Amino acid sequence: MKPILEVAASCGIAEQHIELYGRYKGKIEPGIREEARNRPDGKLVLVTAMNPTPAGEGKTLTTIGLAQSLNAIGRTTIAALREPSLGPCFGMKGGATGSNKAQLLPSEDINLHFTGDLHAITAAHNLLAAMLDNHIFQGNALQIDTNRILWKRAMDMNDRSLRQIVVGLGEGNGSVHESGFMITTASEVMAVLCLSEDAQDLKDRLSRMVVARNMAGEPITAAQIGAVEAMTVLLKDAIKPNLVQTAEGTPAIVHGGPFANIAHGCSSVIGTKTALKLADIVVTEAGFGADLGAEKFFDIKCRQAGLQPDAAVLVVTVKALKYNGGASKNELDQPNMEALRAGLPNMKRHLENLRKFGVPVMVAINHFTSDAEDEIALVKEECARLGVKAELSDVWAKGSEGGREMASALLDMLEQETAQYTPLYPDDLDLKAKIETVVREIYRGEGMKLSAKAAAQIEELERQGFGRLPVCMAKTPYSFSDQANLLGAPEGFTVQVKDITLSAGAGFVVVHTGKIVTMPGLPKHPAAERIHLDEHGEVAGLL
Repeated sequence: MKPILEVAASCGIAEQHIELYGRYKGKIEPGIREEARNRPDGKLVLVTAMNPTPAGEGKTLTTIGLAQSLNAIGRTTIAALREPSLGPCFGMKGGATGSNKAQLLPSEDINLHFTGDLHAITAAHNLLAAMLDNHIFQGNALQIDTNRILWKRAMDMNDRSLRQIVVGLGEGNGSVHESGFMITTASEVMAVLCLSEDAQDLKDRLSRMVVARNMAGEPITAAQIGAVEAMTVLLKDAIKPNLVQTAEGTPAIVHGGPFANIAHGCSSVIGTKTALKLADIVVTEAGFGADLGAEKFFDIKCRQAGLQPDAAVLVVTVKALKYNGGASKNELDQPNMEALRAGLPNMKRHLENLRKFGVPVMVAINHFTSDAEDEIALVKEECARLGVKAELSDVWAKGSEGGREMASALLDMLEQETAQYTPLYPDDLDLKAKIETVVREIYRGEGMKLSAKAAAQIEELERQGFGRLPVCMAKTPYSFSDQANLLGAPEGFTVQVKDITLSAGAGFVVVHTGKIVTMPGLPKHPAAERIHLDEHGEVAGLL
């Protein structure tokens, strides 16, 4: 690894704008944006993917590899990525920093405690929960309805046992009421931090967060609880973007980490806008498949931040196509042209959806050694039929050398096609119509069915003036539908909306569908079982 000051210098960040966290990690001070305010923005490229499968699609890997390849062919490029969460690292997914020759370094640090951002967000979230309960205990001057406390606790670990709990049991321990835990990446504090423009915007957004309702049904905010200033203190360092490097020394800004299935799934606005002032091209990613991460990138992040994306890259794998075409997870290494053909509609639908946002799109075929030549040829043939550029990405094995053709194709597309970014729906559409638009246009369902609870919640939010907010769909990542087992490109389904929650500080309304939960559980054999310190004191089993 290069010293982080050397990495910073390579993209025009002077030493005084870097706060060191050891030799290989640093936080970027806000002064750099003021210094670079008159520079033109670079091009913004989103890397997204088809629906995730057990084989893994390599979206983060491709983002890192593409950034390396663009730098290798002479374009100053910065990767802008999310921070990993400890929950998935020790749960099903494992580490989230890429791997082999297309990974972030120092990978173990980034996957674990990094610079403490997620811990700070957890602390700020739980401080607000403690102050809310304390307000009720100390007399409840705001007349908070203890049956309508909306603010749960948070922790950055998968623990299904804490999804629903009762607090305040025992004498002198406060009011007894139902509560629960969400994973930190689902916290509105995380979303607020990632969508804030600066420290003042962070404070303003924290102030607007709704934590409960009073006896009259009116919203109670974090500002009314008196927690905002202290929360801001806890987040004073977390709001600064983190600078690390890839395996080839390409700068990477890794900042914020909201989940894409239960939050908006994008890295921070501050990190992205900082990168755009420092690089010719910024390659960023959004979580899970394009039906979740990309839709929220365009409809929430870009809408709120005034970002103008220039292109999108859809990561596709032969394995994922075969899985979506009916092959079992144990058969994905075996040639199966029939399943591959059957899975191509999944790719086609994602491409059609991405084009609806007015950005040029290309396909990156993330290469696995088990891929047969005729399988790769079929994917390229289908992309050509759809009028989409497709290039093989071999960045895992070869680093930037394995992504040169992909990078060159992207540059050609950026030069030849001009983006006309447009969100999927206008602000003034009502909440129900916004949900229906996403269901019909992106998921291709027949419609949605609101529970009685969700219908009442929408009515209340509209009445209280929150109807202009965008919607953040909480949905399974494995299917276009709200049913994880409906693979491929299903149609004719109805999305079941069971709950609606307000994220007034983040500036969106969360729509809970199907069986999605905000606190994941561990699988039968979590990644934690294989993570250990080896005989040299190094972390093993995390990647």
